[in-house]
Amino acid sequence: MSSSPSSASAAHAPGASSAAGGPGIEIDHVSKRFFHKQMPVQALSDVSLAVPPGEFVSLLGPSGCGKSTLLRIVGGLLAPDAGVVRIGDVSPAQARAAKRFGLVPQTPALLPWRSVLDNVTLLRDIGRPPFRRFKRAPTDAVEDRGVDPLTLLEQVGLAQFAHSLPKELSGGMQQRASLVRAFVLGASILLMDEPFAALDEITRSAMRYLLLRVWEQTNTTVVFVTHSIAEAIMLSDRVVTMAGRPGRVAAIEQVRLPRPRAEEMEDSPEFAEHARRVKASLREAWS
Repeated sequence: MSSSPSSASAAHAPGASSAAGGPGIEIDHVSKRFFHKQMPVQALSDVSLAVPPGEFVSLLGPSGCGKSTLLRIVGGLLAPDAGVVRIGDVSPAQARAAKRFGLVPQTPALLPWRSVLDNVTLLRDIGRPPFRRFKRAPTDAVEDRGVDPLTLLEQVGLAQFAHSLPKELSGGMQQRASLVRAFVLGASILLMDEPFAALDEITRSAMRYLLLRVWEQTNTTVVFVTHSIAEAIMLSDRVVTMAGRPGRVAAIEQVRLPRPRAEEMEDSPEFAEHARRVKASLREAWS
């Protein structure tokens, strides 16, 4: 059965890193309200969730359930009306100032006049320390060192395009560059807002396994927003189902598929059972 929201701080699924350097995320009774045509709209209500260091958590639910709003609050881009978020022992604003966050948005947002290599090193170059190489020790402080960009570009199949402009890349290749940029920053937390939503299904599937390969070499904490049940299950240690009107945590599914994960797991009975439970939690949350 799907676990209740009270199980937010449950242990990692098999294979998840529990000894990650860097902070975890504590979301404590967070609410957020907006105004539309002078009418209040409650986007989030009393959301609590704990994400330990090194865990991969997906926020799943249809449009309008507050997933992206919660992600922006965690990243210090929005302030909650009630409740508090802590990134380790500091506020989201302090963590953002210290560059503890890497953001992967829905669109790559590459600067058209900079080469691929210059784009992926942009954030590191404005005040970041020297890079590190994979694999780092679990005790290393992620926020203190970046990642070798050429190593990552090679891993994602973009080494030969390092000096190309974004216009010379396909949409999927641009999103790979965006992914590299987030990891090159060396941030201890990645916030990913439906980064593969604009891709075709084949490219999207390839990107999720590319993300897994890169993530498995780090102890990075990931909060990943998606509409895709399959994507959420295959990537995550836990899948958080969001209900709307107002947005809140409806259920949490602990994903017990072993790591590393491969595409053939999507055909397994265990995957199908996870998908059945998550679908049921979505139906219940939105009924």
